Amino acid sequence: MRIAQIAPLCERVPPPAYGGIELVVGLLTDELVRRGHEVTLFASGDSISLAKLVSVHPRALRLDPQVKEHNIYEMLQLGLVYERSEEFDIIHSHVCCPALPYANLVKTPTVHTLHGIFTPDNEKMFEYAKHQPFISISHAQREMRLGLNYVATVYNGIDVSSYQFYTQPDNPPYLAFLGRISPEKGTHLAIAIAKQSGWRLKIAGKVDVVDVDYFEQEIKPQIDGKQIEYLGEANHTEKNALMGGAVATLFPITWREPFGLVMVESMAAGTPVIAMKLGSTVEVIDHGKTGFICHDIEDFVSAIDKVTELDRYACRKHVENHFSQQKMVDGYEAVYQQILQERFAKNGYVHSRISIASSHS
Repeated sequence: MRIAQIAPLCERVPPPAYGGIELVVGLLTDELVRRGHEVTLFASGDSISLAKLVSVHPRALRLDPQVKEHNIYEMLQLGLVYERSEEFDIIHSHVCCPALPYANLVKTPTVHTLHGIFTPDNEKMFEYAKHQPFISISHAQREMRLGLNYVATVYNGIDVSSYQFYTQPDNPPYLAFLGRISPEKGTHLAIAIAKQSGWRLKIAGKVDVVDVDYFEQEIKPQIDGKQIEYLGEANHTEKNALMGGAVATLFPITWREPFGLVMVESMAAGTPVIAMKLGSTVEVIDHGKTGFICHDIEDFVSAIDKVTELDRYACRKHVENHFSQQKMVDGYEAVYQQILQERFAKNGYVHSRISIASSHS
């Protein structure tokens, strides 16, 4: 099968540190190549992939201070993809709204994985293109009132083997928080939970430009380097060690998180997750077995007292069974096959290229 993958240009694929979408795209693309598909990845020029890489800029836009208008490069990328649409059996977009109007103009089907959330503004674009095939990354992400053509839910997956398993937490014990330092991720709540419970907290994550004021005003004054530590942005190895050595990873989000890859990464390292009951958390965490779902700070504090009773091996097994790279790619392959079969059946014939030529099958 000839597949085009469209990745955001802001980060490299895979990301050197933070970048959930880019991590997923990288794992998906490489595994599709290993399964025998002909894959072209449209991403930043510094991306590393088994697929054929096509880029409109030599490096991730976030790392290039000379780039002032990101949308220009995004339009160039999409223009290139859809100019070449006849070269592909299917196009898979991970860039949300920008690809929707382009997809309406070509015969090659585009499937869109929704990695973000709906807003009053972008809902207008989704309404315009609601007949196109969409994949949600959790059931909680779906907004049924919009009438979108959802064809599947495919949970994000990770390469479990790349995460070291920690049989026990470090001593002295601590809690971990990883992710963007932002109000949505609840960094301030993680600090409040640590202070109320008396536990040490280690924080790692990037600060986006839009969140600088939040960091400077609400987070930085509380960092004392003793009970509350901020370690900056962490790469894969550092994230793995930080979460693996923790008693628990805190996930006190304040928004409807569509998935939350940090939860899966933590459990892969053997560390339970204590999360707010919002968005996808109830789908990712097995409450009482791989972590706890909470409603408020008091719930979090109570959960910390119980979290050491959980089986760290069960956390790892939960990820292997539900959120592996292989399971994710199985889901996407099934969607590609379904879309192409429906397309060719509608046209009254069967196309030979829709069969999944793969050693995996």
